[in-house]
Amino acid sequence: MTVTILGAGTSTGVPVPGCSCAVCTSGLPENSRTRCSALLSFAGRNILIDASTDLRQQALREGITRIDAVLFTHTHADHVHGIDDLRPFNRRGEPAIAVYGSAETIATLRRRFSYIFDAGAEPGYRPRLETREASAPFRLFGLPIEPLPLRHGSGQCLGYRIGPFAYLADCSAIPKSSWDLLGGLEALVIDALRFRPHATHFTIAQALKVAEALAPKRTLLTHLSHDVDYPRHAPDLPPGVELARDGQSLSLLLDAAGKDTPKAAAGN
Repeated sequence: MTVTILGAGTSTGVPVPGCSCAVCTSGLPENSRTRCSALLSFAGRNILIDASTDLRQQALREGITRIDAVLFTHTHADHVHGIDDLRPFNRRGEPAIAVYGSAETIATLRRRFSYIFDAGAEPGYRPRLETREASAPFRLFGLPIEPLPLRHGSGQCLGYRIGPFAYLADCSAIPKSSWDLLGGLEALVIDALRFRPHATHFTIAQALKVAEALAPKRTLLTHLSHDVDYPRHAPDLPPGVELARDGQSLSLLLDAAGKDTPKAAAGN
């Protein structure tokens, strides 16, 4: 299974429009971050985690030619407002793209994007999507998917564990019931917005404490704001922890049944 970080940025993206800070004006590729999203590739299938506002740009940059399913974490704009850009991935004659999320997420998507889901809507070029509630573990194209409820300030969000990999974006706390499902990870991608406290996101220090306790072999900090300067701050991170970068990939070894094996191959 290959995991590609499509976007490692917070809701504004980086650079932030109109901002003249040192990070936003650095011109460094490592400081250029589209909105938070990832792609899982396995057995010829592509599973998208969130349809970020920058989905079109991300798909063109990575040469994505198919999306077979989408795992939604929650319905904040930066994670769902690229949903219309799923249209080109509806191949003629193929089934609708399955989109997964919590019951609240599915209800909000169906209400907010009624033109996609309402059978009585006017005909037009729109994504063909089939909603499915992710309230219990399931398998998707042979991969074991474990939805993980997270706290996102006063709200909720879903993380996902897929074999030896976990993706925990937009979270400020991990309930014990989810924590207990995060042992033995090879790779962890986790929210780490900035250094200063925030009401709805882990700080970098808080994310590092989670990584230290869970002890995955590799941790990528994502959902980064323009407070985070890659060349300045990346060297200070503990061994095995790094700042996620747009386009970064890692490969995880799975057995034929889609279960994780003890080894992980290094990505770029």
